[in-house]
Amino acid sequence: MPDLEFTFPNLICAFSRRPDRNMSLIYGDTRDSLDNRKAYLSGLDIDYRSLVAAKQVHASNIRYVDERDSGSGAITYGTAIEGTDSLVTDKKFVPLAIFSADCLSIFLYDPGQAAVGLVHAGWRSTREGIAAKTVKFMQGRFGTEPQGLHAAFGPAIRSCCYEVGDDFKGHFACGLAERDSSLYLDLGKINKEALMDSGLKEENIFDPGICTSCRRDDFFSYRREGPSCGRIMSVAMLT
Repeated sequence: MPDLEFTFPNLICAFSRRPDRNMSLIYGDTRDSLDNRKAYLSGLDIDYRSLVAAKQVHASNIRYVDERDSGSGAITYGTAIEGTDSLVTDKKFVPLAIFSADCLSIFLYDPGQAAVGLVHAGWRSTREGIAAKTVKFMQGRFGTEPQGLHAAFGPAIRSCCYEVGDDFKGHFACGLAERDSSLYLDLGKINKEALMDSGLKEENIFDPGICTSCRRDDFFSYRREGPSCGRIMSVAMLT
């Protein structure tokens, strides 16, 4: 996955693209979603039946998962973990997944404690501090030292395209840019600041700056296409 450039031994981190087709079981054209997942994940040596997915609700709930959760949301949406936007584990071969079409995926990896997290950060989750809360959760659960934690961002709508209302000035102290009397939001910048405030080193945060709205041939975009668009999948697994 050349856009990510986030490679460590014993770790798989990747995200799909529009040519890989829709990965969601509830949004967009879902007729071939299981086949799409199977084809994409097989290229990563991941069994699509072991995937761990959540019912994402744009909040800041975090869930630790292990082998007992394998398969949650893998075949049917109804079996997905309830009301969660951040998954963490320290177990090998437990593939975590989130689905997005403009929201930011955040990969977190602690090489010292061999733990991984995967965060779904839309503007609401970002407002609730989901990135910082996940770092704190990993500190409590695994003994993670933030200065040793690595982060990478997946594709998301960026400030070039993400126009928002003036009320967002009350939600965020940074990550807003004004152009031509309009206000634009940068989810990547806000979450990078949150991670640095949590103790991560700037050099340990990789942001490829991919805009899902700009790269229409590569990614789905809720803002550009509407709610019926497909979703890409971000996946992380310890090996």
